[in-house]
Amino acid sequence: MKRSDTLLLAHGSGGRLTHELVRQVFLPAFDNPYLRTLSDSAVLAELPQGRPAMTTDAFVVDPVVFPGGDLGYLSVCGTVNDLAVAGARPLWLTWALVLEEGLEGELLHTLVEGAARACREAGVTLVAGDTKVVPRGKGDRAFAISSGLGVVPVGRDLGDHRVQVGDDLVISGPFGDHGATIMACRHGMSGSALVSDCAPLGHLAECVLSSGAEIHAMHDPTRGGVATTCHEVAMRADLRFVLDEAALPLRSETLTTCELLGLDPLYLACEGRMLIWVAPRDTERLLQTLRRHPLGRDAAWIGRAEPRQDGPVAVLLKTTIGGERPVDLLSGSELPRIC
Repeated sequence: MKRSDTLLLAHGSGGRLTHELVRQVFLPAFDNPYLRTLSDSAVLAELPQGRPAMTTDAFVVDPVVFPGGDLGYLSVCGTVNDLAVAGARPLWLTWALVLEEGLEGELLHTLVEGAARACREAGVTLVAGDTKVVPRGKGDRAFAISSGLGVVPVGRDLGDHRVQVGDDLVISGPFGDHGATIMACRHGMSGSALVSDCAPLGHLAECVLSSGAEIHAMHDPTRGGVATTCHEVAMRADLRFVLDEAALPLRSETLTTCELLGLDPLYLACEGRMLIWVAPRDTERLLQTLRRHPLGRDAAWIGRAEPRQDGPVAVLLKTTIGGERPVDLLSGSELPRIC
């Protein structure tokens, strides 16, 4: 399929056009020995020693191309990041697309090139995939589904069960950029200064876990942002997290977008940031490690774990004027189709 072509239903029928699509678009972008066989399943090499980790995700972001990324790039980064924050080294991915009849060939090539670029940056191999084409009006241009397989090395143990009273909470950089960028695009407000934080975090996670700092848990704050992720960890660890508003790293462009659209950046999705719970004696070592990496140069301490108090408040924000306010879970869908 050429960039000037338009997607037809026949491209998903399994016939001649499907074979041309695979051989002209997908194979050149992702070529590797596992994929090249085009068999029903990818037969992989033996796993390195450790515990297998597996994840899957669907991506329906609107718009499908945005400053700093696209559906293809995002779908690979999101899956790689889910493995990385679990302590796994991402190895292999599968990738499926649901495409709408009439999709422009230029856009399809953009999404495929974005996914291939993310695979190269993350050092992972895409070993299997699928494409379905739905009739015009029955989809919304393009959706992606990706699954990933990685390995948690022997002796590595991360999880919310390890988070304890006194742990510091560190974020790898300014948050909310992805959510703000998507919402700005939808309202015709996007500009060159507002760019998604979308990025693969596998290499950064390895630096963190090799730093010698005592890391208890890591998460990527995607849907629901920092606030929702903190709530989820607080509930599983039976703790309370107190965030310091003055310490929160936020870009001025993101803050401005939030003010104009009435959004709270604490709830905006990130697609290239890590929240890290670390033993307090190692916080400075962790920050130094993060800041030596391009994806962590603006890392910051943002809060601390405290004993759970009576009542429903699991996340509290100390404001810049000296007060405190609860940071509750969202009761509705503030930002649909953000990833």
